[in-house]
Amino acid sequence: MLTALPLALIAVITVVDIVSPPQIHLGPLLIVAPALTASFAGARATAGVALLALAGLTVIGLARDGLTTANHETQLGAQIVVSVLIVALRVLRDRHERELARVRSVSEAAQRVLLRPLPDRIGPLHLASVYLAAEAEAQVGGDLYAAARTTTGTRLLVGDVRGKGLSSLGDAALLLGAFRAAAHLHADLPALAAYLDGSVCWDLAQLGEQARRNRLTTGDGPEEEAAPDDAGESFITAVLLDIPDDDSVVRLIDCGHPPPLLLRPDGITTLAARHPAPPLGLGELAPARYEVEVVPFRPGDRLLIYTDGVIEARDARRRFYPLEERVAAWQSDRPAVLLHRLRRDLLAHVGGHLDDDAAMVVVERLPADG
Repeated sequence: MLTALPLALIAVITVVDIVSPPQIHLGPLLIVAPALTASFAGARATAGVALLALAGLTVIGLARDGLTTANHETQLGAQIVVSVLIVALRVLRDRHERELARVRSVSEAAQRVLLRPLPDRIGPLHLASVYLAAEAEAQVGGDLYAAARTTTGTRLLVGDVRGKGLSSLGDAALLLGAFRAAAHLHADLPALAAYLDGSVCWDLAQLGEQARRNRLTTGDGPEEEAAPDDAGESFITAVLLDIPDDDSVVRLIDCGHPPPLLLRPDGITTLAARHPAPPLGLGELAPARYEVEVVPFRPGDRLLIYTDGVIEARDARRRFYPLEERVAAWQSDRPAVLLHRLRRDLLAHVGGHLDDDAAMVVVERLPADG
């Protein structure tokens, strides 16, 4: 359909120019055809339309003053130069689009490896998740989630690395790898939390040491040496959940993370921890005592775990996203449908672009025969 438009323009301009009075010259307008083609088609199609436009200009010259007049030779020369420029720009754009496609494919592959999709069903639980990266071309950033089966149930991790986008990928990868390796090895949740905190602290210490070595190697001055290491300011808020198969409860440890919402037919409860722990990565500054919160989690109950990119999203009037209010309107929907509604509503609230990464996970305990 679009391809027919420049062809029609060439035909119309050629015919109208031929039948117009001698003092009217519409031939130069033929350059519009390849310019228009370059906006939606590739370099080959653009070059083909440019050749047809030159053919149209040649037909006009033959029908009117002849090909050897100064006026027509000037028009042909100008058309050739502009056509070459248009095709060259289209070639550069095609190359850029191919590079962008390769970057996107690498990003998607990284997402599949780093942030593996949660299974729809794990043990007696039904899971659904959604991830929204703040950076336009990124598929994954500093928010994270993972699930792991143990001999007695399912463990879940939802976290948020300080910072956003691609710069926080390293810390997210570290925590996800540590969780997947250790989730089934530690008998209780506090031991797992302590292990994860130790892993993050060790990695951040290594990054800080490497940064100091780099400054010494490059010979930076006192101002650079006095600057705080970004690695030393890093931490990860997280919530750890342990949901046993044979007991209708959920055990959780909140490490400085926004509290999950417990969705039941009779209402919504915010699971604010009575004894929250500091974010992961700050254990060396303030050794944590990990207190486990135990909450009834019966068949049909749902948990909504989210990152602060959701509740801190602002609209044009700087109002925060009213997550609990929105969830109350849709909590009877299936988990995947609920998250689809929340995702669409959240993006509408912020005008289509988030300032921070956002992730949401819904966990539903299925009936025994489900």
